[in-house]
Order: sequence, then structure tokens, then C-alpha cells
Amino acid sequence: MSDFFDLQLDLNNVKLPRFVAVEGAIGVGKTTLAKHLAQTFNYDMLLEQPQENPFLERFYRDPKNSALPTQLFFLFQRAQQLKDLRQDDIFEPVRVSDFLMEKDQLFAQVTLDDDEFDLYQQVYNKLTIDSPKPDLVIYLQAPTDVLLNRIKSRGIAAEQLIQADYLNKLNDAYMRFFHFYDEAPLLIVNATDLDLVSNADHYRQLVDYLLNIKSGRHYYNPTPKL
Repeated sequence: MSDFFDLQLDLNNVKLPRFVAVEGAIGVGKTTLAKHLAQTFNYDMLLEQPQENPFLERFYRDPKNSALPTQLFFLFQRAQQLKDLRQDDIFEPVRVSDFLMEKDQLFAQVTLDDDEFDLYQQVYNKLTIDSPKPDLVIYLQAPTDVLLNRIKSRGIAAEQLIQADYLNKLNDAYMRFFHFYDEAPLLIVNATDLDLVSNADHYRQLVDYLLNIKSGRHYYNPTPKL
């Protein structure tokens, strides 16, 4: 597996992004990509910790009655992670994360009813979260059937309860969000056939592409596997 990250990169005249955020719906491969990038560039990782959320499995079983505590737990967790990140900024670290703070509100809009979302928004505003701006955002997208297959393949017990309707709503919310996103350079990646587990060429080609991004919005499709 170490060879997977042993890339022969020409970094002459290349300014590496110091903070990369990888985003996308459940099962699309964002954490896998974030870990690969962290190892390739020797970056620190800032990762979501869904296994720490005691409400998550209950949410997958009964979304209506468990959405609010699930979302508030994630909100406090991410806010604390970003607070810790701010405190470390004096050392000018380089990092890759598998989430954007703005994504928390995206999930809240999908999962909460109007009254719950109003309460969530009050809490969010009270936290006065000052989220650092990434130097590059990578948005991985794939259709619902692909996400379901990947969720099934990785075999996390709680995730086997996820329904296609929920993933459809998430995918729609992500597409709307990134249609208007302009806070940082954005790379939109078609991850339908992107194999970051066993196809090292896919990973190398993606890294070569993202190293040339300076600003604006970009779209990437991997070379089909022969």
C-alpha cells in the first residue's frame, strides 16, 4: 500500500495548498482521499468522527425522532475541532480535512423540520464559528446507487440502515450548495468510476490535476480503468 502514495511529483514552481477540504455525500470516498493526500504531502488530518456520535445509529433507524440530537452533537464536535485548529494556527500547519464547516448546516436543512432547524440555527449562531478558509475544496460526487454499493461494501453496521431517499436528498443538497460555492478554489470530481482503493493511477492523475489549480472552478473525470 505504501507504493500507492509514492508519487513522482514535479513540485518545481508549484505552490501546494496549505489547507485542503474534501467533501461529498456518505460513501463517496472523501475520507479515503483525505487520508491519501495527507500521506502523500505529509499533512496533518482533520477528520470527522462519526463513530463518536452516540445518536447516529438511532438516527439511521428513526430519522424523524433522532435528527436533532444527532445534528447538534456533530455541530459541537466540529466547532470544537475548528477551535482547536485556530489555536494551532500560530504554527502555520498544513492540513487536509474530510469536511467543510458549512456542510453542517447543509445536513441540518436536510434532516430537521422547520422548528428544529430554527433551534439548530440559534445554537449555530451562538457558537460564532470562525471557520478557516481552505486553499482548495475537492467535491466528490456520485449517484445514489454508487453510494449505496460503496456503503454496503465497506460494511459499517450502522450505515447499512441508510435509505436511498436520504442519499438522494443529500446529493441534491450538495449539488445546490456547490453550484453557488465561491469561497475557495473548487475542484468538482466525478467519482462514479473513481477507484481510490485499488487504482493507483486514478489517484496519481487526480493529484497531478489538482496541483495545477490556482483559482476558480474546475471539473475532473478520471481516465477509465482498462
